[in-house]
This record gives sequence, structure tokens and C-alpha cells, in this order.
Amino acid sequence: MKLPAYPRYKSSGVEWLGDVPEHWEVKRLKTSAACWVSNVDKVPAEDEMPVRLCNYTDVYYHEHITPEMELMETTATGEEIHRFGLLEGDVLITKDSEEWNDIAVPALVKKSAPDLVCGYHLAITRPRPAVLSGDYLLRAFQSCAINQQFQVAASGVTRYGLPKSSIGGACIPLPSVPEQRAIAAFLDRETGRVDRLVGKKRELIERLQEKRAALIARTVTRGLNDRTIPVIRLRFFLSRIDTGFTPDSQNFPATNGESGVLKSGCVNRGIFDPTENKILSDDVAPPAKLEVKCGDVLMSRASGSADLIGSVAMVKEQPCAHLYLSDKTFRLRVNSSKCCPRFLVFAMGSTFLRGQIEQIISGAEGLAKNIAQGDIRELLIPAPPLPEQRAMADYLDAETGKLDGLVAKVGEAVERLQEYRTALITAAVTGKIDVRNAER
Repeated sequence: MKLPAYPRYKSSGVEWLGDVPEHWEVKRLKTSAACWVSNVDKVPAEDEMPVRLCNYTDVYYHEHITPEMELMETTATGEEIHRFGLLEGDVLITKDSEEWNDIAVPALVKKSAPDLVCGYHLAITRPRPAVLSGDYLLRAFQSCAINQQFQVAASGVTRYGLPKSSIGGACIPLPSVPEQRAIAAFLDRETGRVDRLVGKKRELIERLQEKRAALIARTVTRGLNDRTIPVIRLRFFLSRIDTGFTPDSQNFPATNGESGVLKSGCVNRGIFDPTENKILSDDVAPPAKLEVKCGDVLMSRASGSADLIGSVAMVKEQPCAHLYLSDKTFRLRVNSSKCCPRFLVFAMGSTFLRGQIEQIISGAEGLAKNIAQGDIRELLIPAPPLPEQRAMADYLDAETGKLDGLVAKVGEAVERLQEYRTALITAAVTGKIDVRNAER
């Protein structure tokens, strides 16, 4: 879509913003909106009134907030309801994050209700209707030009927070309210088109992943000649299971030649990610036998997410750092006369094994989940002859490689669409394009 620039520009006086349309203003957000931070927690109390709480994830994963959403039911005091109750046109942002560059994610309250209250870890911005539209403010927060101000202002080490003063102090371009609404309406139309296309591509990715899972399940249980494969206990394929340790470490990854301990997320749905590690402190001398080597088969043992426990992957290349097993990771040592490691990875990642793994995951609700060595050894696994295992692994390597290539291409298309979406929003709210007369 080719859109014109404005006829005349002027300096904004702000280096990161550059020139803006001649008739626009650039002001601090606090001059056109009230900003405050919620402290309403999720814990109900008998002497409080029932409310529906808009939480961090409701904002992070949704562009719009409405009473029709599935919101948490809890309680709040009358004062909290008065102070943190939401109104139509409010824009909420996430004020805390584990990453400095993933902060101030916004959502617009499209419709409200008397019992709709803003929860903890969120900030409320309430535009003054005479000078600022909530629809436009949503898009301003989504633009790189405004969001980067919050990224710079975020402070922390393992978790980042955004001070209230930094929210109100952000500089935003301000056209007239009618023009703000025209920009917002244009962006609603265009981002809607992009979002629908992204949705279709994500559906394609899901279908390809389902096809991949079905291919693996059928191959490891029926072989290449469509016959019933006998099963045995996994212990007959293994020589031993190694687990690691919990050393003193720092929460950033080891790189070339440095030493690190693997995090639970290093194995995720069949893929080994060597960057998921924490660098070891200088005074730690890790046992050499726990170092991960090319060809090792790793299994996630413990995680806050049950979906990730039991994931298995092979280390296909020697990591550039010296990485060691943690107590949240297993290394499965196979009996090479009975089991092909590549076949083991495919079999362990199949739906045939996944159902069994889910049955042996332990851990109370809300706490970390884990899986025991003894239970792993008793899993039932298809056991074709060793030459057939190798042939099946070769076949699956080739076929899943094709599917993974297609998934990667579609994923790249999704990334480009999302980049275009962000660039379009930024260009519109900073006046780099004139969308007032854009075709509908």
C-alpha cells in the first residue's frame, strides 16, 4: 500500500521522533492522560465485594478488553473498585516484564462494567477525551517510537519494572482528536487484514505440525512396512540415566569457551537449545562427567509447565560453551547394541509415549512438576530390530525435515507480516504517512 506523506513537516524537538506534520504537537503523556498503577491482588476476602479482575495475561495476549472475556472472579475493597475500576477508553499496559524489551504491552478497554477492575502489575492510562482518543493511544503505545522510551526506562536485573513517572513522561505525537480517530480507524482496518492473514498462516503451521506428529507416531508404532511393532520397557534400551547438579550460577548464558549449567528449557518439543543455560560462577568446578557432548540424548525432568516435561532431544552439534547437566535435566544413555539414539528421540517424542509421560508427571498444583527416573525406565516403547530403527530414523529425518522446512518458511512469512504491522502503526502515529484519505 503506497500512502502519501503530509504536505509540510516541522521538527518535533525530540531526536528519536524526528520531523512531524506541521500542524501536530508533541507532548508528554501526562498532559493528556491520567496515569496510575494498580495494586489489586488476586486473593479474595470475605469482607470485600465480588469483582472480575483484568490480569497481566489478559492485557498481554489481547488487544482489547471487554466484560465478555473470561476474567478472574475475586474480590476487592470499595476503595479499590473506585480507584482501579475500568472505564471504556482506558488503555492498560504491562508495567513489569522478565525482558526489558517486552514491556508496556497495551490493551484498550473497548467496553466496561461496574465490576471490572484492573489487577496487579498493570498501569492504567485514562485519556482526557478533549485532547486524546483511547483508540489512538493504543496504537501509539504499540509503535516502536513510543515503546522504545519505555524499554529504556525499564529497570531491573532478573525482572524489569516501569516507573509511573516514565509512563506519564513519555513523549507522544498529538494530532487533533478527529485526526487521531481517522488514524485509529485506518489502523484498525489494516491491522485487522494483517491479523487475519497471520491467523491463516498459523493454522497452516498447526496442520503441518499435526501431520508431522501423525507421521512420527505411525512410523515408530507401525514401521516402514505397516506392521505391528512389539513394545518393551524403556529400561531394556538404556544403559543408565544421568542427572546433574544445582551449582551457583548467574542468569545469563555462557558463550564461547565459558561454562554454564543447562536450564529446564534447553529441551523443548524435540529441539535442543544450547543458549538455554546459566553461566557458572568462577569458583564452581563442575564434574567433567556431566558435560554435554554431541550425540547425547537429553530429557527435561522438571519445569513449571507440565507440557515441557519429558521432552527429548539430541545434541546434534558440540556446543561452543562447556555445558553441564542440571538437576532438571536427564541424559539417557542407550545400549548401542539394542537402540539407535535417533530412533529413541523420535519414539520418545511421539504421541504414543506422550500419553504415558503425562501419567507419571508429579507435583502439586501451582508448584514445579517433575518426573522420576524409575518411572521413565518403566515406560513402554516400540522396539523394532536395530537395523530397522536406523532405517526408520533415516526416513523420519528426511520427511520431518521437509515438513520443518515448510513450517520455517511459513513462520518467516508470519514474522514479516508482524514486522510490517508494527512498521505501519509506527509510520501512522508518527505522521510519516498521511492516512486521512486512505481508501477503505
